[in-house]
Amino acid sequence: MHAAIFEKLGQPLRVERVDDPEPDPDGVVLRVSHCGICGSDLHMTDDAAFGLCEGDIIGHEFSGEVVATGREVKTLRVGHRVSVVPYRTCGRCAACLAGDPAWCAQMELAGGGYGEYAAVSARQCVTLPVDASFADGALVEPLAVALHGIAKAGLRPGQDVLILGAGPIGLATAFWAARFGARRIVVQDVRPTQEARAMEMGATAFVCGREDPVGDARRALGGAADVVFECAGVPGLIAQSVEVLKPRGTLLLLGLCTQADSFVPFAALSKELRIQTSAFFDQREYEAALDVLASGAAEPRLLVSAEVGLVELPSMFEQLKRSSPHCKVMIQHADPHTLAHRNPT
Repeated sequence: MHAAIFEKLGQPLRVERVDDPEPDPDGVVLRVSHCGICGSDLHMTDDAAFGLCEGDIIGHEFSGEVVATGREVKTLRVGHRVSVVPYRTCGRCAACLAGDPAWCAQMELAGGGYGEYAAVSARQCVTLPVDASFADGALVEPLAVALHGIAKAGLRPGQDVLILGAGPIGLATAFWAARFGARRIVVQDVRPTQEARAMEMGATAFVCGREDPVGDARRALGGAADVVFECAGVPGLIAQSVEVLKPRGTLLLLGLCTQADSFVPFAALSKELRIQTSAFFDQREYEAALDVLASGAAEPRLLVSAEVGLVELPSMFEQLKRSSPHCKVMIQHADPHTLAHRNPT
């Protein structure tokens, strides 16, 4: 098969031919159909903290068709269409059995979506409903991440929300905030590129500018925020969020920041703010995100701004590391007309 291979930090991905994967006894091999390029993928290839090794195949937002099964697999068979929960786990511990595999002591983020085929465990696969496409299956993961953030924030109907960052996670958060009944949903970014997309996703206002971000946010909100979702992972945004929050408000950190940051603790303490982090999602949230897509919700599909083939992936990947007009870029491996849009019975 062909795959986009990680070579070394700071270097572009390289498309080359590698061995086809084989299924483990409890696993399956998928012909990958679609895979989203995640912001964390961009970080991984430039930051040694993520521990990538030469030859690794990343890509964890993917869907595909089962083409081979291990001898122990009873729940799936060749031809099944699935979305992949990207957690490789033991499957036996309390967290796994409770449907919360992200907190398994053996959890590893499972990549492989940047290859034409990928081997995963059968328990990672969620069967796609007939009304969900392969592209939908590759959108589930970022939607579930945002839904988990909404849940961790304890968002209530009627609250005013500020979302910092108009990337896929920020816009997915706006979508869920609207569905959960937030009153005002303001998306703020330093560039206006995603303004129209943010409004279609559920935002009530979009603000952009660097000179007075706190004032801009307060004016759009009509006051202070009940909840701020930090979805950009940029140093300085914690302090900015603390300033814009109401007393006893909540700051929910979703952005992936790998640099040192600082804020004045008294500024948060004096308001009795709650600062909450959010990572991953559980099985119920993943399935809820898939259900929303299968039920016909159009807004999440607006996240996708472009589709590329495997050959175009390295150049697009480098473009996304720089200033880019794109939101969510999908890799499409297979012609969707060659894959049946149903699961075998």
